[in-house]
Amino acid sequence: MIYDAYEMHRSFLSTASSWASIGAELLSNPVLPFGYLGMGPAMASALQVFAGFHEDHGKPAFGIESVVVDGETHAVQESVVLEKPFGGLRHFRREGLPADAPRLLIVAPMSGHYATLLRGTVARMVENQEVWITDWADARLVPLSAGRFDLDDYIDYLIEFLRFIGQDGEGGGTHMLAVCQPSVPAFAAAAVMGADGDPCRPASLTMMGGPVDTRASPTSVNDVAMERPLSWFKNNVIATVPLRYPGAGRRVYPGFLQLAGFISMNLDSHVMSHYEMFKHLTLGDQEGADRTKEFYDEYLSVCDMTAEFYLQTIEHVFQKHSLPKGEFVHRGKPIDPDAIRDTALLAIEGERDDISGIGQTRAALDLAKHLPPAMKKYHLAREVGHYGIFNGSKWRGRIAPVVEEWMRANARVPAKG
Repeated sequence: MIYDAYEMHRSFLSTASSWASIGAELLSNPVLPFGYLGMGPAMASALQVFAGFHEDHGKPAFGIESVVVDGETHAVQESVVLEKPFGGLRHFRREGLPADAPRLLIVAPMSGHYATLLRGTVARMVENQEVWITDWADARLVPLSAGRFDLDDYIDYLIEFLRFIGQDGEGGGTHMLAVCQPSVPAFAAAAVMGADGDPCRPASLTMMGGPVDTRASPTSVNDVAMERPLSWFKNNVIATVPLRYPGAGRRVYPGFLQLAGFISMNLDSHVMSHYEMFKHLTLGDQEGADRTKEFYDEYLSVCDMTAEFYLQTIEHVFQKHSLPKGEFVHRGKPIDPDAIRDTALLAIEGERDDISGIGQTRAALDLAKHLPPAMKKYHLAREVGHYGIFNGSKWRGRIAPVVEEWMRANARVPAKG
């Protein structure tokens, strides 16, 4: 019922958004008299803000066509190199990149937003690395015939992606960077591959703002997960995909619920952002308004997660703390963090992160007990919030160089086939 109610509400607001957009165009049209009346520009701006917030937001494109390196512009080639039911692998390489440039797999979070939320991460790292990124599917678009997708499958996907990247003989020369939620399954994948002696195990793993051990500096996000039993989440936030979608009948955690949660956490700042956008439009500052609109076009684009993946994440990451307690399993086999013996670990946290508190990601370094200290590094990004860890000027100028230096320092000689 919750999904059907949302669809009715969305359909109504989509229609209202279209009418608001038409009204804004009429009120700002220089041929018509409305734009010259006192309230005309203000009404047009208000309607434009409303239309932008409530319009349909589909899956965004990465749109990274070029990057500037050492003052020179280089074209970027993007391609989908592997497609699976619940996610694919996108490849980015800039022209002129040295043949021996580091290979990097960026693991995007499966947390309600598309992988394009990491557009800034990819754009910065593609300057000096050959980049792949996980492009997770919207669960409502995956037919029931494709089966289920849970934490075990997530880990399997990462292992398969690493093997795919290393299939041409580069082997374990690939580095892995996990942003937020996938820090746990990425760490697990590295441990599984380490235990198996897999030649494609990552040379390094960078975890950024990840909930490895949420008992350290719990945030409001952690509190919500701990205050209610797992049955509450199963009965109150899991919905069935309506008939109009390819994944009809699949049980999911809807992206719109995740978005509502994120917005409610910082409601005041979102209201002020749209008020600032309104002022920019009223004053004719289209460039300033466009910057806000571009952010929200991305932020409001959400996708669904499978119910089994979402519930297992709540249970094992936020409630039972299975990984730090040594109780995390993959395909029925316990995961041994101590199996990480030659994958260098870098933990990055934001000083002002209100989603993953300080210490939650750093905990990963203590789990790999026999990894040499020289292969462990912790970096606290001062005056940086959760989003700023992987996007924005502080990411580009202060954090990305740390990641690049770590990868260079821990390059593994590729295994030749």
